[in-house]
Amino acid sequence: MDSKKESEESQDATSAGADGATTAVPMEDTNPSSSAESIQTSSTEPGLLPGETVVREGKAAILFPSANEVFYNPVQECAVITEFAREQLAQRGIRILVPGEKDRVVVQLSEEKNGTEGQEASEQPENEQQKEEEGDEKEYITASAGERCEQGLRVLEGLAASGLRSVRFALEVPGLKSITANDYSAKAAALIARSAQHNNVSHILQASQRDASMVMYEARGRKERYDVIDLDPYGSPSPFLDAAVQAVSEGGLLCITCTDMAVMAGNSGETCYSKYGSVSIKSKYCHEMALRIILHSLDQRAAVYQRYIEPLLSVSVDFYIRVFVRVKTGQAVVKNSASKQALLYNCVGCGAFHLQRMGKKMSQGKHMKYSAATGPPVGPNCEHCGQRHQLGGPIWAEPIHDNAFVQKVLGAVSGNPTRFRTSKRIEGVLSMVTEELQDVPLYYVLDHLSSTVHCNTPPMLQFRSALLHAGHRVSLSHACKNAVKTDAPAGVLWDIIRCWEKSNPVKRERLSETSPAHRILSTEPTLQACFEIREDANPQSRKRHLTRFQENPQANWGPKARAKAGGGISSELEDKRKQFQGKRKKQITDSSQLKSFPCKKFRKGTCTHGDKCCYSHELEQETEEKMD
Repeated sequence: MDSKKESEESQDATSAGADGATTAVPMEDTNPSSSAESIQTSSTEPGLLPGETVVREGKAAILFPSANEVFYNPVQECAVITEFAREQLAQRGIRILVPGEKDRVVVQLSEEKNGTEGQEASEQPENEQQKEEEGDEKEYITASAGERCEQGLRVLEGLAASGLRSVRFALEVPGLKSITANDYSAKAAALIARSAQHNNVSHILQASQRDASMVMYEARGRKERYDVIDLDPYGSPSPFLDAAVQAVSEGGLLCITCTDMAVMAGNSGETCYSKYGSVSIKSKYCHEMALRIILHSLDQRAAVYQRYIEPLLSVSVDFYIRVFVRVKTGQAVVKNSASKQALLYNCVGCGAFHLQRMGKKMSQGKHMKYSAATGPPVGPNCEHCGQRHQLGGPIWAEPIHDNAFVQKVLGAVSGNPTRFRTSKRIEGVLSMVTEELQDVPLYYVLDHLSSTVHCNTPPMLQFRSALLHAGHRVSLSHACKNAVKTDAPAGVLWDIIRCWEKSNPVKRERLSETSPAHRILSTEPTLQACFEIREDANPQSRKRHLTRFQENPQANWGPKARAKAGGGISSELEDKRKQFQGKRKKQITDSSQLKSFPCKKFRKGTCTHGDKCCYSHELEQETEEKMD
């Protein structure tokens, strides 16, 4: 059934607001025990049917059956930020009222003197105050959470399952005209309708029991389109993407969640191609590549209808990825689509990678000239270690975040920290997002670089300082703790590793002559690395000790089991583990035990060992006698 995986709070935290829909940046609370506190059950409240409980999150109270008839993942917190809604509704003359935002403060993330970025960050609050003062002179329609706004945003949650997210939207996001919570399951739709009445949001929230694709296909007309479409399916969203890019309004928001990370992270490249039109590669940068694969798929499907995407926020957290993209229409811009995609060449030995754009564009006065790209950028073997290259992609090669939008989201979270239980983690992840090099796709992993040559891993600050001393830019990545995102070519990275190895020598005699380590270290570095720590090598998010990477908040953390179509009680994960414990029998180490098994070659008449055979011939003879 269409039942969707209610994303963990981490997912929603990333939901960077939409056409009135929320922007959430999902993250679990830093206190593992608090996840249990956010979900309270009660069977004594009036109006409950036998076997029902009440699941509470935020302001929402969802009626939920004890049986696993409707999918629900506990610990989902909607860290909703309404920046996208604020932008869209301001154009319609509507001002949203968010509790706690009277003394809103925009936090300056970076104190580094890198061009004009710091100046823009410091000037932003003044500009916003000027706009607010000018707006005070105008007449605005105010919209509050829980109230229906006739000129507000229309939201569709295509695979709503328990409807928890939709109910929270209705209770906590101001400026909404309507919310359609759809699920293919009749039981789920009935529970959504009852939950809407239970929370007194039936005037905003309507339950729907239909196929999600058909709901969106029927909304392709300009007047019927939704301002925000949220798709959070169980597994891959690929069956719904074609309908989604057509059903979202001009400039509207698509919120897409993918939990099929095994496919997108390289375990099944052929399956990834069948779903997303891109071959995934098993690599250290697989999580960012997964983000770029789904963005490529969205842009490719939108281009069919002369539409294109603008990524606002793309995050990889926990066990899923979530992207927030704005969809617009424009035939001229769609022509740039080929130049935004790239094939990926990945070395299987040392992990060096190269991108090959699918198309090329050149400016000729007021016009753009488009042509086929030239390549490949590398030979069949890696120039550093001599190993072969893998070909992956195509992937989205443009920025995956809108830095200005993320700054607004971050300012709203940091300026109103008591609104969300997970505000600390949201602030940490968004801070890392703003620090990433937006024009540098993918990243290297420091401990993988050192393990390739079997040397000690250099401290991150020293390695980053060496890159900065060499005249290159470097940043971390929110997708990996030890990531090195840099515009330096792979040769510079290996030169720095070679210089580090000279002071931390490796026993060369133990290295095979054909190994990547031997071939890399046998080349003398052309760059003399300087490992003196620089002040700007330490990012602001690290200096401020923000919550950037968090351990799992509870045991068995991950996507929950799919809801059963016929209802019934589903087994707990611990019970399943006990049930299947020892299913894969241990291999027999004592050869005498093999006599309890019949000899297959004796059955075929090809066994030449006779009485010395370690398997039993008598069992075969007894079986034949019984058959006779």
